Amino acid sequence: MPFAYYSRLSSREKAIYRRSDEITALLVGDPEALHPMVDALRHALASDQRRAVEAAASRLVLGIGERLAMPPVTVSVLAVRPSSSWGELHGLYTRTVRGPARIELWMRTARHHRVVAFRTFLRTLLHEVGHHVDYEHLRLGESFHTEGFFRRESSLFKQLVPSAGGPARGQLLLPPESRPGGRK
Repeated sequence: MPFAYYSRLSSREKAIYRRSDEITALLVGDPEALHPMVDALRHALASDQRRAVEAAASRLVLGIGERLAMPPVTVSVLAVRPSSSWGELHGLYTRTVRGPARIELWMRTARHHRVVAFRTFLRTLLHEVGHHVDYEHLRLGESFHTEGFFRRESSLFKQLVPSAGGPARGQLLLPPESRPGGRK
């Protein structure tokens, strides 16, 4: 079932939304090789050193991008999350006309200025990577928050955090028409 904003989309955007919704998982090759990068991110966050967190997050995103043959994205980690009456901003993905796309993340909560929990930080990072995947790997043309988008984010998280459980073998990754040799 589409989210409420679906009715406000153009015909072109609705087609992109439906395609995004059909893609429920994202598999990266050899996710075990990324586990040390995830551990480095966990330790960097625990050290409360912004530059170390930024470096570890950048290495992880680069590793994911290499496995999915995507162009690199710049990762910036900032201190306290911006907030307003609408809530707190956890992360932001920005496409640029020139140069690499950009992911910005905040490592401290807005209210108490505490370091964000590791799983929350990683999920936010993967959420923003998901937008990059939509544009650069899946070539969707837009990156909507669909149920498929959130499932892809979770499938990536489960591959990177073994205790979270991995995707099932044979799980549908792309709709049949998108697979090599499939219908178009």
